[in-house]
Amino acid sequence: MTRVATATSARNLAADAQAFFYVAMKPGGGKKFGVRQAGSVAALSQGLRLENMLLVSHRKLPAWAARDNELTLKDQAALNEQLGQLLTRGVPLVEALEVVASTVKPASKMKVTRMREMVASGSSFADSCRQVGGFDNVTIAVYKGAERTGDLGGAAKELAISLRRRLAVAGKATTLLIYPCIVLGLSVVVATLMMMIIVPMIGEGLAKSDIKLPLYSKIIMGTGIWMRDHAPWVGVGVALALLALLLGRGLVIMGVQRAMRRLPVVRDVLLAQECARFFSVMGAMTRTGVPISDALGVSNQAIAHPGMRKQLERLRTRLIEGGLLRNLIEEVTTFPLSTRRLLVAAERAGDLEHAFGTLAGDMADEVDRTSTRLLAVLEPVLILLMFAIIGSLLMALLLPMLTISSSIK
Repeated sequence: MTRVATATSARNLAADAQAFFYVAMKPGGGKKFGVRQAGSVAALSQGLRLENMLLVSHRKLPAWAARDNELTLKDQAALNEQLGQLLTRGVPLVEALEVVASTVKPASKMKVTRMREMVASGSSFADSCRQVGGFDNVTIAVYKGAERTGDLGGAAKELAISLRRRLAVAGKATTLLIYPCIVLGLSVVVATLMMMIIVPMIGEGLAKSDIKLPLYSKIIMGTGIWMRDHAPWVGVGVALALLALLLGRGLVIMGVQRAMRRLPVVRDVLLAQECARFFSVMGAMTRTGVPISDALGVSNQAIAHPGMRKQLERLRTRLIEGGLLRNLIEEVTTFPLSTRRLLVAAERAGDLEHAFGTLAGDMADEVDRTSTRLLAVLEPVLILLMFAIIGSLLMALLLPMLTISSSIK
């Protein structure tokens, strides 16, 4: 009866989460404010008690305020590292999860505690991960395969290695995105300040001197004066544009990704990133005894590149129909030729498991190399864009001065 009650409680805690603004009393006597997801008020209170805090008051927030319930890659990597170390040394799963719950960050502690309760009540580890939430389908599939082979500790270690590689790749991708955004953002801010402050001052001064301005200068100075005189409307327009970007960020991201997949150097970085993710997942799954066809079905879910996903899905379909893997690999043209040759040789030798791990590491290194080359290319391009944005305003100011100088001569 106790196990049934515990399992029921765990399932209730894993229900669809709602966002709450809460005020809690800390052990030292102070108060803590925050936003947290929980299935109910009771689940919120229990989660805070696990962190030695007492719920004082709460308020339910609208659905859009709810944060993503997925565990971050860093949290998953830490969890798998701990599980791998403990399980491979013979520590029972329930006790290992208890240790992990005491070492992870507070945001993940409640999930790990619920998982321990469910495993103690008789649920499998993969099912507890699915019900608690926060893990993707690929990770759950790896856990399920590992439980069938009895090597959950080894699978956890492989997942930790895979997640660390993904973190390194994601860090490179973030750098590639943040660097141009910062440079272009600063350029736009400087250009806006010039348009609203410097350009109108110079324009009005030249207008009082009855100096004939070139058409280009008239347009820029007239625009600057209008922006200065209608600053509130400009602010409203910027706010509406930011709101539109926020609401339509899915379409914006999709459009940016489609454009990036067509740019020569960026295309190579994205392709290497997708390959690194795919081979990491395949390596983790094949080590747990999952058949190649099943591993392909799960690993394809981790791929965002439409061309690669389509080719790998076709490979899996033909493999199930009885095709030879060594022949089908040659049709995956999104893989580099050297990668295809290595996979064919590994398939003949029956060592695909080791080949997947090797390729995952090689592709992670390739991402590092191509990212460095891309940053080297981006620097002069961004300088040219900065000149195009700010230099165009400077030209509007310099043209009248050149006209005055020629008139004096």
